[in-house]
Amino acid sequence: MNAPAIGIIGGSGLYQIDGFSGTAEIVVPTPFGPPSDVIIGGMLHGRSVYFLPRHGRGHRIAPHEINHRANIWALRSLGVRWIIAVTAVGSLQEQYRPRDIVLPDQMFDRMSRREHHTFFGNGIVAHPSFAEPVSGGLRNILAAACAESGRRFHDGGTYVNMDGPAFSTRAESLLNQQLGFAVIGMTNLPEAKLARESEIALATLAMITDYDCWKNGEEPVTADAIIAHLHANVETAKDILARAIPLVPTEPDWPEHRSLDSAMVTPRELWPEETVKNLGVILDRFVR
Repeated sequence: MNAPAIGIIGGSGLYQIDGFSGTAEIVVPTPFGPPSDVIIGGMLHGRSVYFLPRHGRGHRIAPHEINHRANIWALRSLGVRWIIAVTAVGSLQEQYRPRDIVLPDQMFDRMSRREHHTFFGNGIVAHPSFAEPVSGGLRNILAAACAESGRRFHDGGTYVNMDGPAFSTRAESLLNQQLGFAVIGMTNLPEAKLARESEIALATLAMITDYDCWKNGEEPVTADAIIAHLHANVETAKDILARAIPLVPTEPDWPEHRSLDSAMVTPRELWPEETVKNLGVILDRFVR
């Protein structure tokens, strides 16, 4: 297993952070098919960092097409034990404005195809705790980096995950707003679930681009309308990541790093060898 590393999941261009050196493109085959793209590995502030564009470079992969299992498995196989997920979101509350940052502490699942958002099954059953879906330690690091950067940010809030690729109906958006959710997106919750199963600490840097379609007086969100905010948010994300990475510990000893300790249900002697082989990078410490 490689030395503990930090993974960044986000859009194309984030790997161009100042000071990122020794870069290489890494192709990682996985038992679940190919990841979204090659992974860009290198060094930043003395740490091994791996960047993965979740939609592929050029934004070629729709939200419902993302192979989340392959993405997380690939990062874990490279020794990643912390993931910062940078994601564009719509605001569901007045106080969260476009180009603000939200650091969610909770998530709400409105997705389908959930069988694709777990590594377990095929003879091995596990039920990891997911009451706190975001790593508090990593979120605190992001909050410190945001504060140092001077950017406007909000620490805490619920990220609601919808399917996409279409944006919300007005009725859906109004309900989500009235329920008190903070932001809405199409991709982050599967990443959080699979990271927890992989004993990776994950926190989210949610970059607001719009007000979805609940807010009176605002045009409903369109892809064209969010492009300018996306470009500005990429530059903000680069600055915050550069500040956050040096603060991440070098040893993976947080609760998330042992999330499977009390999760495994199927006795070891009943684990099918093919499933053990596929989940090798995740179950390594159980099968040595």
